[in-house]
Order: sequence, then C-alpha cells, then structure tokens
Amino acid sequence: MKNQQLSPGSTNFHSELPPPEAPAEKKPPVVEYIQQLGQTSVPAADISNLYCLTIIGQIEGHIVLPPQNKTTKYEHLIPQLVAAEQNKQIEGILIILNTVGGDVEAGLAIAEMIASLTKPTVTVVIGGGHSIGVPIAVSSDYSFIAESATMTIHPIRMTGLVIGVPQTFEYIEKMQERVVRFVTSHSRISSELFKELMFKTGDLNRDIGTAVGGADAVNYGLIDGLGGIGEALAYLNRLISERKGVQTGGLTQ
Repeated sequence: MKNQQLSPGSTNFHSELPPPEAPAEKKPPVVEYIQQLGQTSVPAADISNLYCLTIIGQIEGHIVLPPQNKTTKYEHLIPQLVAAEQNKQIEGILIILNTVGGDVEAGLAIAEMIASLTKPTVTVVIGGGHSIGVPIAVSSDYSFIAESATMTIHPIRMTGLVIGVPQTFEYIEKMQERVVRFVTSHSRISSELFKELMFKTGDLNRDIGTAVGGADAVNYGLIDGLGGIGEALAYLNRLISERKGVQTGGLTQ
C-alpha cells in the first residue's frame, strides 16, 4: 500500500484527534427535582392520579435560613399547588407533614392555599406538626395523625430586633387571632379549648403551651382521625369517588 501523501502544513486528523467522549447521562427529571428542591415533580397521568406534597423541617419565610437547616420553602410549594390544581389528570392531593413550624405568614399562606383547592385533600401528620404546622394540618378536607406523632400548640413568638411599642404587641395579638380563627374554622376544636391549650403553663420547658399527642389531638377535635399513609390514601380515594359520583349525577353508596 502506498504511503498517504500529506501537503506541507497539513495534519493527520485521524491519528491526532482524541476519540469522541460519550455523551453525559442525563438524569431523570424526578431525580433533578429531588436534588434541587427536595420535592418530586407533578406525576404524569400514567403514573398516578394523586399528588403527594411533603412539608418537612422548618417552614422558611421571607428570611433565608442557614444551609444546615432542613427547610420547606413556601415559594416552592405555592407553584406546585397551583400546578396540581390546574392539572386535569390529578384528582386528589395528599399532604404529609413532619415539621417543627416556622414563619407564621408563610405557614398561613400555605394553609390558605390548601384550604382553597377545589380537589379533594387529605393531610397526614407523621412525627410532628408543631407550631404553624397546626393550621396546615387542619387545612385539608380530612386530617390524620400517627399515634406516636405530636403537635405543639403555643402562642406566637418573635425573635430578633423588636420595636418596643404598644403597636407591636397589638400586631402580634392580631396575628395570633388569625391563627386561632383559621384553626377553629377548619377543625372541630373550640376557640376556648384551643386558647386554653395555647396558654397552658408547666407542660413545656421554659415556655407556655401544650404538646398534644396523636390520640389527644383527635379527642380534642383538632385532627379528624388516627392513621397513617394507608388510611389517608384510602380516604382520599373515597373522596375522589364521591366527587366523581356527584359530578356525573349518580348516587354514591
């Protein structure tokens, strides 16, 4: 075989170029959502007709918390709830809570959004639904709590710089009334009992308030029933079936 003739200044590309690299493997969208937001994307129609929303750690409001804190950012939850409400393939929403509470206004915003959804909603408190997590827990159509879970009920507290004027106290008192009014209007607990639990002394360390267990939360009328994921899914499917029966004009038995 004759040697290949190369003109002056030319390059043998076949011998000098490195072999092409394999394209990087693209991660599935669900994996990217979990890594970036700690949330899964709205499920496709062929996967499930239910949407699961998790509220964990501390509810972050207008101030960014330290990176070592496990947080739920309300600016992430709001578009997810809007997307789930608009998605015609999603028929019910399951909200799972294990939160220590957090920003009052952010928590109330989440609770109001869940309460205003037109699709059936069920909440499950697993581990804890403390502080501002209480309004979120009762904002759904039906609420469950695990027997070993707890809910801490206490007055609104503020940390950091506070302007020491009477208007500040009045503002906190009005915000507290908003929380009481929301909880009592979305559950079976009375305002008097809820405030009694809120201002109880001696139950919490160096504080006023009450730590309510799973069975007590049901007995007080704060939560509708004891149960976990299985009971919540069964009840959510029941609500979906009842809604379909009403929409089609049929009778549900």
